Amino acid sequence: MKKIIYLFLITLLYIGVNSAKAQELSPYINVGDASSNMEQTTTQVKNALQKKGFEILGEYNVENNKNLKVIVFSRKDLQTTVLKVKDRGALAAALKVGLKLNGANTNVSYLNPDYLFNAYLGDSYTKHESALKKVNNDVKSALSPLGNVNKGFGGSLAVKDLRKYHYKMMMPYFTDPVELKEFSSFEEGVKTIEKNLAAKKGNTKLVYKLKFTSEKVAVYGVALLNKETGEGVFLPIIDNSHLAAMPYEIILQGKTATILHGRYRLAVHWPELTMGTFMKIMSTPGDIENTLEGLCE
Repeated sequence: MKKIIYLFLITLLYIGVNSAKAQELSPYINVGDASSNMEQTTTQVKNALQKKGFEILGEYNVENNKNLKVIVFSRKDLQTTVLKVKDRGALAAALKVGLKLNGANTNVSYLNPDYLFNAYLGDSYTKHESALKKVNNDVKSALSPLGNVNKGFGGSLAVKDLRKYHYKMMMPYFTDPVELKEFSSFEEGVKTIEKNLAAKKGNTKLVYKLKFTSEKVAVYGVALLNKETGEGVFLPIIDNSHLAAMPYEIILQGKTATILHGRYRLAVHWPELTMGTFMKIMSTPGDIENTLEGLCE
C-alpha cells in the first residue's frame, strides 16, 4: 500500500513539474540554419508564410547590416482579434522573422507569437486564446520545415509573470507607455508621422505600417539607423541574435501617439539581460524616445 501511495505521489510531482514547464515561454524560436543565402532564404520564408495566409508587411536590414534581416508579417484574423484589446493590443498584430547570415548558411528565427501575445495582451489573452493559438500554430507549421532545430531561446518566463512583466522593482510595465504627443486629431497624427517617416527624419526608416482608420489606430514599425544612438550601437551589446525584436513601434490611438517604454520593451525581448549589460545601454531608452518623439513634431 505504501508503495502505491509513493508511486502516486511521484506521478503527481512529475505532472506538476511538467505542467509548470509547459507554462514557460521563450521569446524566440530558433528554426535552424537554411543551406541557402540571404536572398534565397528570404524567398523561402515569404512563400511559406503566404501559403498560410499571412501578408508580408515589410522587411529591412537590421543595423543597416546586409547580413541581418527582419521580415514582418500579419494576418487579418490576428488583426481583428488584437484590435478588441483596447490598451494598445494592435502592437501584437505584427509578427517577425529574423535572418542572420552565417557563412554559406542563413539562420532562421522568429519572435514567438505566443510569448508576444501573452506579454502584450496580458489577461485578455485568455478571452481570445482559441484564435491566437491558431495563429501561433500556423506560424509554427509554416516555418518549422525550414530548419531542424525548432527550439526556444533567449530565456523563458512563466506565463503569469509574462502577463505582468517588468524587469525590476520600479521599472515600467506594458501599461506604462511613453506619450510622444497628443495631436488635434487622428488624421493629423497620421499626416505628421508619415510625413516625417517619408523624410527619414532622425535617420529612421519606415519598415511597416498597419492603419485601421475606422478604429482610429495606426502602428508604425520604425528602423533606428542613427550611427551614434541606433540599432548598430545597442543591439551588438545586448545580443543581435534577438534581431526579430526589431523594428521599434509607434502606436497612434485616437489622438495620442505612444511607445512602449524602452526599459520595458527591450527587457521583455531580452529577458536574460543582466543589470550589468543593461547599464551599458542606459541611454538607449531615452535615445529611442527622443528619436520617435521627433517623428511626431
